[in-house]
Amino acid sequence: MNPADRDPSGAPLLTLRAAFILLLGVLSGVGAGILTFFAGNDLATCAMAGCGSAAMAVLFFHTIIN
Repeated sequence: MNPADRDPSGAPLLTLRAAFILLLGVLSGVGAGILTFFAGNDLATCAMAGCGSAAMAVLFFHTIIN
């Protein structure tokens, strides 16, 4: 089945801007988590730092990217 058959409008699920903002947020979260791990913290702390960083990065990039 062709994917275009399921969605007759052919519109993408995300705009290019939204995908870029989410990508930057994920990259920021992964970077913060890795740096937290290398600082000697446990995995739960790394996950919390990464998720918080990703959330703040998405808000930040949503604000500055037009």
